Amino acid sequence: MSIILIESRAVHYEVLGRGRPLVFLHSWVGSWRYWVPIMQSASALYRTYAIDLWGFGDTAKNQERYKLDSQVELLYNFLDQMGILKIALVGHGLGATVGILFAWRYPEMIDRILLVGLPLRASMVNNRLRSDTPAELCDWLLKRVPDFEPIRADALKADPAAIRSSLDDLANQELWENWKSIDIPCLQVYGNTDAAIVPPDLEQHLLLSEKSHTITFEQSGHFPMLDETSKFSRLLTDFLSLPSDANPKQLQLKDEWKRRIR
Repeated sequence: MSIILIESRAVHYEVLGRGRPLVFLHSWVGSWRYWVPIMQSASALYRTYAIDLWGFGDTAKNQERYKLDSQVELLYNFLDQMGILKIALVGHGLGATVGILFAWRYPEMIDRILLVGLPLRASMVNNRLRSDTPAELCDWLLKRVPDFEPIRADALKADPAAIRSSLDDLANQELWENWKSIDIPCLQVYGNTDAAIVPPDLEQHLLLSEKSHTITFEQSGHFPMLDETSKFSRLLTDFLSLPSDANPKQLQLKDEWKRRIR
């Protein structure tokens, strides 16, 4: 277990591999742990970091730090202390929300960003995320996942107040405007059967910047990186291998992949 002190509080992270830095941020359900299969795949070419956000996993619990701005600053301070100047970022759910706010606030520190299950508006989030306990959320969204128990055990460490606070704060954010204004390669991934997050509609997709692209994983729920691990790893590898000024719309999916934009 690796720990760094930020604002005199413990922040837990794990790291694998060598190379350019690649950071993973978890959703409202879970912790760093469910990124392990993707980290192992990517670590052959990248130095991968997975961070527990305030109130989750083995990072400190403190209600004063549960707002989205505090989570964004956690990431900034983590990179600053680690001496990391620029990253590729993969965020999921809460992590995608933190990621898009970070990219909007500190664009010079982001080379590219992959957003999984990004809720552009608070209305796109199922109310169960706010009302259910961490145990109920795990049983609801993680029940199909292989190696369920270690991931569930870590997810149960979440402070319910951290989940609710960030969701309440989501209503105060302009994620749609932030998303449209991002001027870096941005790939969005949604699970076709995700019960927690409603994907954007076609009209919203038509308003995306030229550097944005969206792919739906037909056989995935809230956790595409676990439901279709090999496909997610291949897509991430292709995205990371694009030149920094490339348009992610040029990504060519393999024959067995099915793309649907809604």
